[in-house]
Amino acid sequence: MYLPIANYQLPITNYQLPITNHMRIAIVNDMVMAVETLRRVLMTVKDYQVAWVARDGAEAVTKCAEDTPDLILMDLIMPVMDGVEATRHIMKNSPCAIVVVTASVEKNGSKVFEAMGYGALDAVSTPVLGASGNPEAATALLAKIVIIGKLIGKSGATSKSRTHTQSPQSIFSPLASRIPPLVAIGSSTGGPNALAKILSRLPASFGAAIAIVQHVDAQFTPSLVEWLNEQTPLTVELASEGSRLEVGKVLIAGTNDHLSLQPNFSLSYTKNPIDYPYRPSVDVFFKSVAHYWHRQGTAVLLTGMGRDGAEGLSLLREKGWHTIAQNQASCVVYGMPKAAVELGAAAEILPLDAIASTLIDRLAMSR
Repeated sequence: MYLPIANYQLPITNYQLPITNHMRIAIVNDMVMAVETLRRVLMTVKDYQVAWVARDGAEAVTKCAEDTPDLILMDLIMPVMDGVEATRHIMKNSPCAIVVVTASVEKNGSKVFEAMGYGALDAVSTPVLGASGNPEAATALLAKIVIIGKLIGKSGATSKSRTHTQSPQSIFSPLASRIPPLVAIGSSTGGPNALAKILSRLPASFGAAIAIVQHVDAQFTPSLVEWLNEQTPLTVELASEGSRLEVGKVLIAGTNDHLSLQPNFSLSYTKNPIDYPYRPSVDVFFKSVAHYWHRQGTAVLLTGMGRDGAEGLSLLREKGWHTIAQNQASCVVYGMPKAAVELGAAAEILPLDAIASTLIDRLAMSR
């Protein structure tokens, strides 16, 4: 039995929402109760406005072309046209920020990553308000919207992000001679499909360690790892505290904290910088690698919204790494690679289809 939604108070009294200008948000969902719940959740923040509501993907495509909102909350399973196809059409014809809102992440995991491949930024569980509901999902949704607001310029947060790194240890460490070749990859919007395409083209004998930072909430990283394992002969695992980078293994950042390389070449997680909108951050990881990985490798910055990774890629290039940015034509969103190109951080600008072969060639040249 649901409680009357109008009388339900969300537990966000202490939650800080630094939004200073209105964000217009559209809701795409064929369930009346879900639409009303999402509307009520958005109404708890005075600067959020419901731009329009669509009951299926086809209606959303039409409405978005006529009135493009700042953000769309997109359901997956709908009549006429599902959320995956709607995301594809919208990102092609009238692009805007999209967050998938789904009742069952486990059941719809493949569709979630399909939608993210077409440009959806993230995915969250559908809030259900009531005595047996999940009000914490409402708080999680609002937190996602705050982060997206920062990315699209709908936030009042103006403080510069500060990446914390320690002083590098001596290059003559006895461990340094035993570290393997490394490929470091950062990705965001459209990243899952891009990663799958690259990893699927690397042979099981690929002689380098691979570390990936993909902008995705921690609750989805196990599904991402499982899905990527089906696409590649390499072993894909979540990076855990103390993990070490090994040849033939792909480690993916697996929490909402930042993945960081330590002086002893193990991996760790850090909350700092706390105010950084990208979690986990590509910049934090790339910069830590530049400080501690005392062997030149290859770093790749793939499709994504924002600027995360550009500064880190630049630092790696200064350290002698070969750096690659995905080209505009093959990106779902040409944000992160564009920032890197503008900064002069990319030694090469390549289409997605050429990146895997380049990694193989670079590895052969380094031997």
